Amino acid sequence: MYVIVAGGGKVGWNLARELKGKGNEVTLLENNRERYLTIEQELEHQVQYGDATELWVLERAGIQRADLVIAVTGDDEDNLLICQIAREKYLCERIIARVNNPRNLQWFELLGIQPAVSATDLILRLIEHEVPSYGLVHLLDLPAEQLEIIEVEVPEGSPVIGRRIREVELPDGALIISILREGKGFVPKADTVIQDGDEVLLVLDPGLEDAITEQFASSRRDAA
Repeated sequence: MYVIVAGGGKVGWNLARELKGKGNEVTLLENNRERYLTIEQELEHQVQYGDATELWVLERAGIQRADLVIAVTGDDEDNLLICQIAREKYLCERIIARVNNPRNLQWFELLGIQPAVSATDLILRLIEHEVPSYGLVHLLDLPAEQLEIIEVEVPEGSPVIGRRIREVELPDGALIISILREGKGFVPKADTVIQDGDEVLLVLDPGLEDAITEQFASSRRDAA
């Protein structure tokens, strides 16, 4: 696989190093001369000096044959532009963009630049996963496929405790795909009984989160 990585910061440099180590052909583009010279000592001909928002720089790097373009500069506007150019002008099917400011994520989504990765969002999701009181955690959004994967912890007093999977009346467009119990995950069967403290993974259509939360909510909390 031939990969172009735009941005020679810590993220880009490490990505290029790891991708190269896995046997991929990589070109790293960096527009800061001093940074470029530092990286060149390790990557040699696999790093090129230039601004990845300029067509001639991308063409010199061989974007016409790139299997994947990754834009991880420190500027969201540059990352957006690089991915747009790669997709629309050079018809690169696989692009990945870094989003430095999570407030800009909506613009990447609006312009169809996916996946767009926000480190802030990823950390927030990890926090949600580690704090049970959040209840419902978004694990994965697939906007193109119009699907989401969420995790719900079954709280004490939940009406689903003691029920078999087939007895849980989920809304149309929702499906239980896995259960994490005592640190071990498994794919449940129709007669698997849900227990207090289970972490249930579901795949569902967007917009069903509230209905799922209601389904799994503790009756004690509702009574309060």
